[in-house]
Amino acid sequence: MKKISLPLYLLLLLGLVLAPFFGAYPIFVMKLLCFALFACAFNLLLGYTGFLSFGHAAFLGGSAYVAGHAMKVWGLTPELGLLAGTATGALLGWIFGVLAIRRQGIYFAMITLALAQMVFFIALQAKFTGGEDGLQGVPRGKLFGVVDLRNELTMYYVTLLICVAAFLLIVRTIHSPFGQVLKGIKENEPRALSLGYDTGRFKLLVFVISAAISGLAGSLKTLVLGFATLSDVHWTASGQVVLMTLVGGLGTLSGPLVGAAVVVLLENKIGELGHFLARLTSVDWFNTLGESVTMVTGLIFVICVLAFRRGIMGEVIAFIERRRAK
Repeated sequence: MKKISLPLYLLLLLGLVLAPFFGAYPIFVMKLLCFALFACAFNLLLGYTGFLSFGHAAFLGGSAYVAGHAMKVWGLTPELGLLAGTATGALLGWIFGVLAIRRQGIYFAMITLALAQMVFFIALQAKFTGGEDGLQGVPRGKLFGVVDLRNELTMYYVTLLICVAAFLLIVRTIHSPFGQVLKGIKENEPRALSLGYDTGRFKLLVFVISAAISGLAGSLKTLVLGFATLSDVHWTASGQVVLMTLVGGLGTLSGPLVGAAVVVLLENKIGELGHFLARLTSVDWFNTLGESVTMVTGLIFVICVLAFRRGIMGEVIAFIERRRAK
């Protein structure tokens, strides 16, 4: 699989590098990259440690607000704004982890959801967030005082570089001895305890790492789009990242990338697909498909659970392994 996956990753990277020259809309691709990074961070926690968090929207949205406020009001440079957002995600992750990590299963998920809702209500009421209007007009500025991020193409390649670096960090984490301990905790935590590992410390650390990378994704999204809204910190964002991970393939490196691409493409292109199907079939109902994004994504989730529970990339990897075994 390593021999197959490395050329595919390089091909994907080449496609992303050349995408703006083949008509791809840079803002859309950058948004997709941010959500793909968010899904990869979530997969590090759920796919490799086995902890289902319904509170990751707090790290994405909370960091988005802090980074945006730091760049807009405090006048911090983009790199410092991103660092502030990432640190906010790590801090929130530590707070959430200390309170929730001793619980498992549905109790862990509900505690993270409750804490995330507290962050949502703070974002709704706080003055610096803009309330229901959101935080708008965040300037891009110059990276390190030199690289002008107001140029769309420059912003695109900086975003791509940051996302690739963060993805490589996740890959290194998974394949490190630390990552192997995480896999052992997921498979059999009592066995890991009997071997002398402080599983509580490992779980808290991976939770903080996942939250920090999620915070980086949220901060980068604010820098790209120039605003942060309540939708970033709403519980539906947590559900969205769960959907991305499960559709793409839980516990696989490429799964969250594919799942994020599927969900984001559906949300943004489902209207165009509906118009195409209406012209093709002469069924007027398809013209309203753009208004039913939630229904379509829910249907995809049901199909995924019933037909291919490993997710898209999970099924692809299993198929390749079966063929090689034969």
